[in-house]
Amino acid sequence: MATRLLYLVRHGEQDRPPGGSSQVDPPEIGLSARGRRQATLLGERLREVPFAAVHHGPLRRAAETAELVTAALPGIPVYATELAGDHLPHDTDPAGLPPAYASFLAGFTAAERADGPRVTAAAVERFATAPADGEVRELVVTHTFLIAWLVRHALDAPERRWLGLNHHNCGLTVIRYSSAGPPNLIAVNDVAHLPVELRATGLPPDYLL
Repeated sequence: MATRLLYLVRHGEQDRPPGGSSQVDPPEIGLSARGRRQATLLGERLREVPFAAVHHGPLRRAAETAELVTAALPGIPVYATELAGDHLPHDTDPAGLPPAYASFLAGFTAAERADGPRVTAAAVERFATAPADGEVRELVVTHTFLIAWLVRHALDAPERRWLGLNHHNCGLTVIRYSSAGPPNLIAVNDVAHLPVELRATGLPPDYLL
């Protein structure tokens, strides 16, 4: 039986300036001190996993996260790829959606609505399939949109259900793709490697209490 275990990780917390918008993340923004600690702890958790490769998106926050994680994974090849980038996964029809979602989707340009789904489809073809044979484990350091889409894809849920799937910074999601059957969700948004104070980034501090 051929199996791919795909480990998906959202990048660490961004280093936003005080008073900066939580909705705008410029490409050059890197990790905060909290984000670096999150990534380091994730690397320690994954130290013994026999990865064939690590892939990360081209934006600085994903690249820095991958660098810190792979410090604990010596000898594993690392690749930057647009397939793991921050792109709109689906040109979702806002009709019938709550106003907040419709407003969110309206903020994407025509180019983003065309290019994002194309790149996402290529990412699904590359990562969300069983290998030709054997067992392959790969780590993808990416953004919450792609993780949401791959979870939705694994569940064969309606396309619009990628909306509302949010992921903690350096949360871990694992999906098994097998030649013997449909995808299996092994873990979703797992933050067991993070102390409470490093979880729920961007949410109220008492969220997990």
